[in-house]
Amino acid sequence: MRKKLLKRFLYLFTGEILSVIVFLVLIFLLEKSYPQLRLYSLTFFWSSFFLLDFLLVQGSMYWFGKWKILKKENSTVTPVRVIKGFKNLKKLNICLLIVSIFALVFDFLRSYPLVPLVSLGIACFIYVFAILEYINYFHFQLSYKSLSDIRHLLKSKRLKKSCLSKDFASMVNR
Repeated sequence: MRKKLLKRFLYLFTGEILSVIVFLVLIFLLEKSYPQLRLYSLTFFWSSFFLLDFLLVQGSMYWFGKWKILKKENSTVTPVRVIKGFKNLKKLNICLLIVSIFALVFDFLRSYPLVPLVSLGIACFIYVFAILEYINYFHFQLSYKSLSDIRHLLKSKRLKKSCLSKDFASMVNR
């Protein structure tokens, strides 16, 4: 069981970091291939993209911490100081989500005729993706890859709480 968890945590933290790198490359290639989109001129694009990558880095840090604790201490219990840090990040993420909405309004009012609507659409897609990542890390598990996860979903007919959400609840009991 320990070996299986170590492998899963390793997969999760490396996958999140790899996603950050892939998204950076994709955005660079998108701007180089379609400069007429003028994505780089949109505050909303940058705030949404930063938020998405920031969340992915947080996820990677979380899974790396779980992997490290299991490897060194043979435990999956997240230290209280780490949980408190993620509680603070949760608040910061909410602020960034709100700021991004203001950035969308700002860009629409400032740039609409000059920047194609498709550019705002791409930025909106990134923003929605960031919201889903936020929910996935801090509230409910949205990704079900293992057979046991899928069985649980079908049996209970409800989303599982995210691991971080469970850690928040366990901190109250400590």
